[in-house]
Parts: sequence; structure tokens; C-alpha cells
Amino acid sequence: MAMLTQELQYWDNGLRLRGFLACDAAPAAPRPGVLVVHEGLGLNVHIMEQTQRVAGLGYVALAADMFGEGRQAHDLNQARGLIGALRADPTRLRARARAAVAALAALPQVDAARLGAIGFCFGGSVALELARDGAPLQAAVSVHGVLATTAPATVGSVRASLLVLTGADDPLAPAQEVAAFAEEMRAAKVADWQVISYGNVLHGFTNPGADGTILPSARYDARASARAWMAVQGFLAEALGG
Repeated sequence: MAMLTQELQYWDNGLRLRGFLACDAAPAAPRPGVLVVHEGLGLNVHIMEQTQRVAGLGYVALAADMFGEGRQAHDLNQARGLIGALRADPTRLRARARAAVAALAALPQVDAARLGAIGFCFGGSVALELARDGAPLQAAVSVHGVLATTAPATVGSVRASLLVLTGADDPLAPAQEVAAFAEEMRAAKVADWQVISYGNVLHGFTNPGADGTILPSARYDARASARAWMAVQGFLAEALGG
């Protein structure tokens, strides 16, 4: 298909957010929309490529700008500063993410009844926070994301089907937090959730640029990345349809 890519501006409480939209240039009918949420470094070229990859499956894909004005981090300290301000305030983080969902749902080429979210690293935790907050999603995917939260799901709050893809040796999602996530899902009576753990795999395993330079525990793993992509495709197809 001929793909359209462009910046999409939207707003959260007066802050301009500069998302990245990718979709079929001339869809015959409204399509499911998928929000793509960036890693701790911000909405960079890698996430734009991932967004186009999702759009290539036939979805309208919007990369969210969680930091505002397209800000990007270039080292670990900058990333921690940008992420920390949002993680310290779950209400603010969820509102920022919901602004992106609303921008996606409002697009004329989007079927607002079929929305999903996929996030990588920091973005994975954002996708889960959206689901915990009861955002109007049918699917939410966390790819090597942090699973811990200070505002866990409650009974009836999660509408979405959930898929968590994690590295078994990821120190940002250790075994005890994977187990705690499972207990959170059970306690909240979430209808459809699953966790896939890839053995001998660290953090950031889907990003070819993850070589341990910025974060020592972030390492690309080609096999796990390929398996994760297959899992994502099947999950989105099941939850959102074509």
C-alpha cells in the first residue's frame, strides 16, 4: 500500500505534543487504530520505523509524544529525568497517554471502536497504565516494559486484552515483578491477559540499537525480537480484526 507519514500535533493541558502518523494514504474504509508509545529516549527514528511497521499490517498507527514538543533524551540521565516526572504522577502520565488515544480515535480514517496500544520499554509501561485506567482499548501490548505500578488495576477497570512480552533476564522486570503483575491481573479479574517470557534475554531486545552503551542491561536479541513481532501480529489481528 502507499503509505502516508506525517507529524500529527495534539495537546495535553496546554502542552503541544508532536506525534508521528503512519497509515494507508487512501483507505477504502475506516481501519483499526494502534497507538505506538516510545522508549525512554523519546519519539525517535527507531520508533517511527516501528510505527510504519505497524501501519504496514493495515492499521492506522500513531506514535505518541509523551514528553512534549518532540523532546528526546540522548543519555540515561536525560531519559530518567523525562520519565521520572511522569512515573511519579500516574494521573498525569495516564492523562498524557489518553490525549494520544483521543487524537488517534478522532482521525476520520480510524474505526474508534477498534483501538490498540503497543509500547516499548517505557512505552510498554504506558500501554499498561492506559489499560489499568480503563482507556477505550481492545488491546494493549507491553514489549520489554516495566510492569510495576503504584496504581494497580481494580475489578472492572481493564477493558483491553493484554499481552506482555518480556526478557526472562530483564532487571527492569524481574521475576518477582512478573509474578506481582500476574497477581494484580487475577485480583482485578482481568478477562484476557498473557505473559510471554523469553529465556536468556535482557531488556530492550527488539531494538537493534540496544548494545549496552546507554543502558548496560539493554541488549538486542534478533531471535526474541522476531518471536515478539510474530506474537504482536497475531494478538492484534485477534483483538482488532483486519
